[in-house]
Amino acid sequence: MASERGSAEAGPLSAYLSELEAPVAAAFGAIVARAMALAPGVEQGRTYGMPGLIYRDRPLLSLRQTREHLGYYPFSAAVVEAVAAELAGYSLSKGTVRFSLERPLPTDVVDRMIEARRDEIDAASPR
Repeated sequence: MASERGSAEAGPLSAYLSELEAPVAAAFGAIVARAMALAPGVEQGRTYGMPGLIYRDRPLLSLRQTREHLGYYPFSAAVVEAVAAELAGYSLSKGTVRFSLERPLPTDVVDRMIEARRDEIDAASPR
C-alpha cells in the first residue's frame, strides 16, 4: 500500500509541503507535527496516490489542498464519525474533513483523529 517511504522528517509529504504557499504549508505542518508526536515511528509515504503519513505500514493520514478547501484524510469513516459532532459547520464525508485557513481544525480534534486512527491501526496490527 505504501511506497516512496521515508522518515517523518523527509519524504513525499515534505516535498509536497515545500510546493505549497507558506500559510497552507504551516497549517499542514502543524498537523504533521502533532502526528509525529502522537504516533511514534510514523513515516512519510504515499497512500492512494497522496503524500501522507504511514504508521505500522498502514495509512495514518494525508493532507491535500484543492481549489475549494484543505483536506484531512484519516482513511477511516469511524474516525470522521467520532469527531463529527465537534465539527458542525465543516464539510465532512466518509473519509474526509474539509477546512480552510480561515477556519482551521481545532487542535484537540486533530489530536483525537490522530489518536483514534493510531489506535485503530494498533488494534488491527499484530504486535
